[in-house]
Amino acid sequence: MLLLALIGGGAWWWLQQRPLPLRVASAQAAAGGADSAGAVLQATGYLVARRQATVSTQITGTLTELYIDAGDTVKKGQVLARLEDAALRAALDVARANARTAEAQVEQARAQLLQSQADARRQAELVAQGMISKQAGERGDSEVAVNAAALQARQRAADAARAQLAQAQVNYDYTIVRAPFAGVITAKAAQVGEIVSPLSAGGGFTRTGVGTIVDMDSLEIEVDVNEASIGQVRPGMRCEAVLDAYPDWKIPAHVIAIIPSADRGKATVKVRVALEQKDARMVPEMGARVAFLRPAAQPAGGEPLTGVLLPPQAVVQRDGEAVVFVLAEGRARLRKVRLAADVGGQKRISEGLRPGEQVVLAPPATLQDGAALVVGEAGN
Repeated sequence: MLLLALIGGGAWWWLQQRPLPLRVASAQAAAGGADSAGAVLQATGYLVARRQATVSTQITGTLTELYIDAGDTVKKGQVLARLEDAALRAALDVARANARTAEAQVEQARAQLLQSQADARRQAELVAQGMISKQAGERGDSEVAVNAAALQARQRAADAARAQLAQAQVNYDYTIVRAPFAGVITAKAAQVGEIVSPLSAGGGFTRTGVGTIVDMDSLEIEVDVNEASIGQVRPGMRCEAVLDAYPDWKIPAHVIAIIPSADRGKATVKVRVALEQKDARMVPEMGARVAFLRPAAQPAGGEPLTGVLLPPQAVVQRDGEAVVFVLAEGRARLRKVRLAADVGGQKRISEGLRPGEQVVLAPPATLQDGAALVVGEAGN
């Protein structure tokens, strides 16, 4: 009997150590609105910037300083260039002097008014005492009225001088070109010494801009979708974008909007697609392909999907509990799991398993925790 027991124990140990050829499958994430269910359709398009500007001057002038080059990153309000400003600087100095003069004249008129008011009060006292005639007292009141009107006129002149100063300041500021928003310079359009104008001129010697700024954060993809398939596209729909320059880089995206206009020649409708990841490798006008993803299945009741999905044959019962055997370092590791509502014929595991882990398909009843495994053909 002892010999039989030893033989049986040895056989059990040998079976445990001998690798069993079994199939495995990977746990797939159940979460997400669009996943391995596949693409509804695909379309091609280009990266475009919703915010870009060719920056120019508001007056015609000679470019004396230029602080940018293609590829530079600039901040909002940063000085990009300056025009020759001698004449406008002189006009600004004159306007400042005129404003100071007008302010001084206001103070002079105010002092004269105060003096005439004091004189009028003294004359009124003398009239009351009978020491001067009433006519003399009236002349004092008239002087007060005249000086009050003069003060008001000087104040209006000072207002006009301040307005002229403000206008001169605005004209002078036009010689400074600033960035309207933060972005990257994609083109330098002028050189120091050239004449820059907001309007085009003949002869080819006048530039109409100093550079082009692109807000890289505003990059998105515009694709042309065949009008026969546009009914399958919805705002907010999940997508996957691939740039032609980086075919192995899959970028998560979603539909922003369907532009309500069709191209009669190409029989397409333009769709705006937002990129959910931004990268310095993205450049405006790059070619791109967008896959519009089919929404993943939802369990009954519409609750959000969580956990992972497995083929039904991967889940077995041991001691009245649902378990799976996870492949770890060449051995089967028993793992208790919690089941949720099935999705599309697959078992959904809400707890106990992570996406990407490999589990044994159809584990035999003799399979024990820790048994060595040889992976055969992978399951679906």
